Amino acid sequence: MDSPQVRLANEIAVQFGHQRPERAAAAIAAHIRQFWDPRMRADLLAQAAAAPDELDPLALAAVALLRPEPARPETVPPRPRRRSG
Repeated sequence: MDSPQVRLANEIAVQFGHQRPERAAAAIAAHIRQFWDPRMRADLLAQAAAAPDELDPLALAAVALLRPEPARPETVPPRPRRRSG
């Protein structure tokens, strides 16, 4: 695949390669959240799902941090009840 988002994510990963992997992945994810358009982020997530081997391991770890967590029933706030009357 020749995705500009994959290329950019890999280039960002190189810049953070001197940091501990956990810290680097968090920094990469923060950079992508702050500076990338939502469509670019969505494309990166799709590319990572389709071809994870195209991404630098640090970029792939950042992608995992970018994925929205599914809501668990116990963490979803209850809906307010409507009063009848």
